[in-house]
Amino acid sequence: MYEAQTYESILARMLQKALSINSNLDTREGSLVWYGDAPAAVELQNLYIALDTVLNETFADTATRPYLILRAAERGLSPQPASPAILQMAITPTTLFLPLNTRFSIGELNYYVSADRGSGNYELTCETAGEAGNNYTGTVIPIEYVDGLETCKITSVLVPGEDEEDTELFRQRYLNSLNAQAFGGNQIDYIEKVNAIPGVGGVKVYRAWNGDLKPANMIPPKEAEAWIEGLSGVPEPVKLWLDTVYAAAKNNMFTVGGTVKLVVINSTFTVPSPTLVEQVQTAVDPLQNAGEGVGIAPIGHVVRVEGVQEETVDLGFALYYQRGWSWEDVSGYVTEAINGYFLELAQSWADQDEALVVRISQIESRLLGITGILDIANTTINEKAANHTLALDHIPVLGSLAPTTIEIKA
Repeated sequence: MYEAQTYESILARMLQKALSINSNLDTREGSLVWYGDAPAAVELQNLYIALDTVLNETFADTATRPYLILRAAERGLSPQPASPAILQMAITPTTLFLPLNTRFSIGELNYYVSADRGSGNYELTCETAGEAGNNYTGTVIPIEYVDGLETCKITSVLVPGEDEEDTELFRQRYLNSLNAQAFGGNQIDYIEKVNAIPGVGGVKVYRAWNGDLKPANMIPPKEAEAWIEGLSGVPEPVKLWLDTVYAAAKNNMFTVGGTVKLVVINSTFTVPSPTLVEQVQTAVDPLQNAGEGVGIAPIGHVVRVEGVQEETVDLGFALYYQRGWSWEDVSGYVTEAINGYFLELAQSWADQDEALVVRISQIESRLLGITGILDIANTTINEKAANHTLALDHIPVLGSLAPTTIEIKA
């Protein structure tokens, strides 16, 4: 806003003002008037710079991270903190018991046993919060000697670790909070609270997921009462359950309006582990207390949590190579480019109302950017020369590649 208020322009105005009072004054550089005005012009320029900084820090759109945090705190928002990765480790012999907090190292990071999953499987929680803990390619080494331990290896990531929320993501979340108010279990409320759970990278909210059940169809017919009374040989717990269900249905106490389905993706934008899905379910609406408001879901909301599913995508194409190049030279880069495209689709999944679409044009444009590939033709997805629409709430994973290697000859 104050870009024009430079030292030169300020000094020029000051000297011009002096000349307007007395046109005979010497205002050249080195004159007494110039020496009197120049230091003041420098300080005024610094003042304008400071004013511009204050102005930028005032608005969330231009504020730096510290002042953005202060601005967002007025709405009860703060950056999501970093969370540790939780891995699953398998050991032999499977009968060996590892005490909780037994420590292991993988590369430069340390982990500790946080839960016993049975049959020689244990949860390892990283002592360092952040995405670095998701990398388990190194050798698993016990920090202290474990008597009887033969082998130990990591089998999967149960809950991916997350770095502290990026400044621009936090800024967008703050701006979004101004446009859509989270309240009492509305859609935005679910999205905000579920995304705040460590390991969750995105969520979709569906209302009345069993909406195909009409409340009227749940009212029992007149014959039902006589049928229940005539039952014999029914175990007492089953009879009690039938009577309870019948009484509730008869009095129109069943409803389908408060049912909610949440579909989540993990923070690495892959299929979430059953452990993560279970953690989200417990945090939102524990199954043993469904609809009672024990979790973050409001009373009356029966919530079912599911994870996104993978859908394998097979690709075929004819590649035209630069002289001296072959499929062996570019295959790694092709796989990397396609996986990068599929990751972009997975990252956009939570923001899409419709199913994801794998597009031929996107595949071809990415492959044409690879050194050694001059042209591409006859691209197919799952053996069809057309874009492929995935099933709802599915993300693509690369299956097989069937390249036709055609070299351009001189």
